[in-house]
Amino acid sequence: MPLSTLAPERPFVAVGDIHGRADLLLDLDRQIAAHCAGWPVVLLGDYIDRGEQSREVLDLLMTLSAEGTPPVTCLMGNHERMLLDFLDFPERRGPVWLRNGGLQTLASFGIAPPVGAQADATALGTLRDRLADAMGEPMIAWLRARPLFWQSGNIWAVHAGADPDRPIPDQATDTLTWGHADFLRRPRPDGHWVAHGHSIVDTPEVRDGRIALDTGAYATGRLTAAAIAAGDVRFFQTGPGL
Repeated sequence: MPLSTLAPERPFVAVGDIHGRADLLLDLDRQIAAHCAGWPVVLLGDYIDRGEQSREVLDLLMTLSAEGTPPVTCLMGNHERMLLDFLDFPERRGPVWLRNGGLQTLASFGIAPPVGAQADATALGTLRDRLADAMGEPMIAWLRARPLFWQSGNIWAVHAGADPDRPIPDQATDTLTWGHADFLRRPRPDGHWVAHGHSIVDTPEVRDGRIALDTGAYATGRLTAAAIAAGDVRFFQTGPGL
C-alpha cells in the first residue's frame, strides 16, 4: 500500500541514541529550544554505555517530565534494559552488559570492575551492589519506569523497531527494545510510521515508513533530532552538518 502522510497530533521532536554523551545532549537541546520551543520531545532510549558521561546524562534526563514544559518522554532502550538485568541477575547478565559498554557506565559512577573477574559470581555480585548504591533507588526506579513506546497521530516512537504485522501496543518487550527481523525490510501495512534509534545510520533517514535517528553519537559526535510535523521532517544534529 502507498505510504501515508506523516500526521502527528501536534509537531514534536524525536531524539536518537545518546550513549553517554551529555555534552552532545546539551548542545542539541540548545538547537531544539531555538527552533522548536515548546514542542513535545521524545527520546528514543540508549542514554547510557559506550560514552563516558552516562551518569551525567541520567542526571539531566531525570529533571525532565512528560508533564513539564516542554513535555519530555524518555523511552526504554536495550542498554537500559541490560543495566537493569545486571542489577537483577548480576552473574547471568553482567558479562554481556560489561562487554557492550557497561564498563564506561561504571566509570561514570566512579566504579572500576575487578580485573579479570567479570564472570566470577562473587565479584559480579559485589559490583552490582556498588553500582546500585552509587545510582540510588530513585534513579533505578526511574529507569524501570521507562515506557516502551509513544504515539502522536500516525507516528509511533520506539527504541529499536517493531514487527510490521502487529499493532505497536501488542509487541513483545524484546521486539521494541532489540528490534525485529522484518522491521528494516518492509513498511507496516497499517500505514503507521515508526521513529526509532538502535540501528546506526550514516545520516538520518526517512524511508519506507521509518524515521531512523541513531547516528552513532558516542563515536561520531553526531547526535540527531528530528522535528516532525504534518507531512514534514527536519533534522538537527551536533558536530558536522547534515
